[in-house]
Amino acid sequence: MSGAQRFDPCRLDVAAFAHAGARLQGEWPAQELRRLQQGALPWPGDAAPPVVWTLQGEARAVTGGEPEIRLHLQARTSLQLSCQRCLQPMEVPLAVDTRLRFVRDEALAEQLDEQSEEDVLALPSRLDLRELVEDELILALPLVPRHAKCPRPLPMSAGEETLDAEAPAAQGLAGLAALLGRAGPGGKPN
Repeated sequence: MSGAQRFDPCRLDVAAFAHAGARLQGEWPAQELRRLQQGALPWPGDAAPPVVWTLQGEARAVTGGEPEIRLHLQARTSLQLSCQRCLQPMEVPLAVDTRLRFVRDEALAEQLDEQSEEDVLALPSRLDLRELVEDELILALPLVPRHAKCPRPLPMSAGEETLDAEAPAAQGLAGLAALLGRAGPGGKPN
């Protein structure tokens, strides 16, 4: 492709990128996405996986109107987070696959975003793709990270008795019956 235009992912001309039907891909060290790293635990040996991404531009023809400017973004990485159940580190894979539509101004973006299943944004003069990728990955974070099954038994809190897993459920009711048996008529102690 002679005369192919080069696009800078940190200062992306979204309209030109979409009209060219261009594609970019790459990866960034996870440490460069500082907002995403807030609250994450360090990887052993500082071996954090990179953020891998691809971006595809598209300008869809519209009868009687301006072409629709669209981006298809895919990104993935993993973070070390603290399980909120056992407080042990856990690897959390993050992946986004989102389609964005860009329109001429913020008012139109708000109006169309309410009616659309896709994200609709105002067309910027330049887009920092790194910030967009970071925003999308932050939105993909789990609200409460936790293992499906924690690797270690959960610690018991102070003063909490251990329960015998094999004791019949009726044993608890028998204790209640014994307490009630000590009470006389009308629930008053004998």
